[in-house]
Amino acid sequence: MIELRPLGIEDYVERYSKPLSSSLEKLWLETFNMGHSTKMMGWALEAEFLKMLVLMTGARRIMQLGLFTGFSALAFAEALPRGGTVIACDTNRETTDFAKHYFAETQHGEKIQLKLLPALTFLKVVTGPFDICHINADRENYGAYYDACVDLVRPRGLIVIDNMVQSGKVLDPRDPGVAEVNALNKKIRDDARVENVLLPVRDGLMLVYKV
Repeated sequence: MIELRPLGIEDYVERYSKPLSSSLEKLWLETFNMGHSTKMMGWALEAEFLKMLVLMTGARRIMQLGLFTGFSALAFAEALPRGGTVIACDTNRETTDFAKHYFAETQHGEKIQLKLLPALTFLKVVTGPFDICHINADRENYGAYYDACVDLVRPRGLIVIDNMVQSGKVLDPRDPGVAEVNALNKKIRDDARVENVLLPVRDGLMLVYKV
């Protein structure tokens, strides 16, 4: 019998993981104070997980689809060595400008390049290979983003995809965006080009390894 996670266990695992840097903590608070929903951001445990992936893979070049105010991009950048790069795109000028100005105030901002473009357009002009591709954009195009990232990521590189359980809605995927995510979960599982694991981190984090 599977036991439910006890109340407070998320706080416990966060407490015994490395804490957020002062820059990431400030970014989270400033996003909240601007009136933006922090549900669109990562949280402390996910940020540390992304940083761990960079350290474990020795990544130097990362692509990110979907930026918001830059929480995940900054987490990646903090773990990259000098000369490493995060290339990220988004279509929201307000939040992208905010992220750009915020990054300029941090010691890792020079590692981040921002493009104000739709992800599908960005994918047509960006060149690989990348060590890690991170997908966190509009759900309706997740399948197209995944196919592009499989081509752009290097062999033995990683694709990380956020929001892959959609608050449990994948169990009954009626919404088009949720249906796209559900179909992609099945596609990745059956894709002979990759190994994968779907982790119950936040709203479902799909970790894909290109063989």
